[in-house]
Amino acid sequence: MARYTGPKTKIARKFGEAIFGDDKSFEKRNYPPGQHGNNRRRGKKSEYAIQLAEKQKAKYTYGILERQFRNMFKKATSSPGITGEVLLQLCEGRLDNVVYRMGIAPSRRAARQLVSHRHITVNGEKVNIPSFQCKPGDVVAVREKSKSLEAIQNSLANASHVYEWITWNAETMQGTYVSVPQRLQIPENINEQFIVELYSK
Repeated sequence: MARYTGPKTKIARKFGEAIFGDDKSFEKRNYPPGQHGNNRRRGKKSEYAIQLAEKQKAKYTYGILERQFRNMFKKATSSPGITGEVLLQLCEGRLDNVVYRMGIAPSRRAARQLVSHRHITVNGEKVNIPSFQCKPGDVVAVREKSKSLEAIQNSLANASHVYEWITWNAETMQGTYVSVPQRLQIPENINEQFIVELYSK
């Protein structure tokens, strides 16, 4: 797969925010990457550059490739509701993202690996497709044999975020994707309108 596996901090510095979660390296060097860093004179960005940067930020945040992202945009366009909002809701509904939001994995990249390695079940069935779209009411759980995995135990112990559209039962190690999140409930700092404008050209 053509998944990005390079340095995460470099990408975070490019966008000026820690899009991959807490990052000590980013905090130390909170300026653009490259030889000249802070001193590089950057002219005013064009409208296209701003829109493109926003799309790239969304893709890197959720770990989605261009073709997948474009297909999601087409699906969002044909769905009822505000296109940009629906696009982000589709991103949030991906199984790897739901696993990350539940605290089973410390990052989306780690969540993707847990799903791919068959450690996660949806409604009692093993699912190993990270892009699987969860529907409201779906029960996402850690597979019985995987409950003792140290990586999962550590992640759950350090999980502190609570999201209104997800419930989690620590005893049974399963949660429910209760509803599709509203835009205000999605914490990601993404201006989806720029993405819509870019793809609409």
